[in-house]
Amino acid sequence: MTSPERFDTLSAALATSVREREGLIGLVLLGSASDEARSRRDEWSDHDFFTLTEAGRGAAIRPDLSWLPDHDRLVLTAREGEIGFVAVYDDAHVFEFAFAGADELDGARAGDATVVVDDESETTATLLARARARSSEADRFDPANDVRLVLVKLLIGVGRVRRGERLNGNAFIRQWAVQLLVRAIRGRFDAASTELRDTNDPMRRFERDFPIWGARIAGSLDLPLEESALELYRLTREILEPGWDEFPSRAADVVAVRLGWS
Repeated sequence: MTSPERFDTLSAALATSVREREGLIGLVLLGSASDEARSRRDEWSDHDFFTLTEAGRGAAIRPDLSWLPDHDRLVLTAREGEIGFVAVYDDAHVFEFAFAGADELDGARAGDATVVVDDESETTATLLARARARSSEADRFDPANDVRLVLVKLLIGVGRVRRGERLNGNAFIRQWAVQLLVRAIRGRFDAASTELRDTNDPMRRFERDFPIWGARIAGSLDLPLEESALELYRLTREILEPGWDEFPSRAADVVAVRLGWS
């Protein structure tokens, strides 16, 4: 468990490390690590952040993570792609961060965020403003298209399972179909999504905005694989179809017939 005091100490130490490390010019604390989302922190909260390097120096600086605070307490570091990193401390506290120049973070998205370190040109603040604009643009849904894709993922997933490809079928059913169902619900009932939502990940805090449906979708994932797919299909129709002309009812019937669910 990371105490509030430990969390704040790490935030302050991280800012000091960035200021003192040659070649680093910016730090943005994201999500619950930010000041504006401080109230959401709990024992499972991690540090999510962007660390900005001087232009053109990202590739040269990235191999060295000695600037991370409490470096002697790190038990693990790993890369996620070219500019993404994770670090785990001996108390199991996690850092997840992008470590790059502003140009390399040009496609980044951000919701709740606090600029902690910046240069005189306000490179970090400018980057954050663009990242927030992208996040706002992404926080829009096409429920009519998403629900069609739910049916497709369930159809393909069950087919893969029956073919013996359970790992791949599992991903279609329990991962992609669920993500699309969540997107479809958020889009269909957009007024019910509160400020608690994560504009970058519709799955985050879905249960807080839609507690009953969230619990039922989560419960469906505890069922055996084909039963899980069937329950997700039923929930899709029960939640989204009534009173909605754009629901693909005929396609849903075809899927049910093909899978023997009718």
